[in-house]
Amino acid sequence: QVQLVESGGGLVQPGGSLRLSCAASGIIFQRYAMAWYRQVPGKQRELVAVISQVGSTNYIDSVKDRFTISRDNAKNTVYLQMNTLKPEDAAVYYCHANRAGGDYWGQGTQVTVSS
Repeated sequence: QVQLVESGGGLVQPGGSLRLSCAASGIIFQRYAMAWYRQVPGKQRELVAVISQVGSTNYIDSVKDRFTISRDNAKNTVYLQMNTLKPEDAAVYYCHANRAGGDYWGQGTQVTVSS
């Protein structure tokens, strides 16, 4: 049974930082590209950052230089370090594992940015 379990969300003031984690089980983690998506009510889920099987990364423009995605294959975990958070970063953040032939989603973790 495949599980992606996110953690690390919460309430933070504008300008603050959070680190999200996503622990994977039931898959051969290093064979999957991993990504973080986010979604706010009434809007489509959007891709925030992706890291390939070999560690190449890509980000949407609005988070470049503020967010960093990384992975630890020994721990089957992907991270999203979020710095200088803005109110518009508030969303439910989802972890995603993808490879040819299948993909999986986590249950999401809420990030709230408010003073």
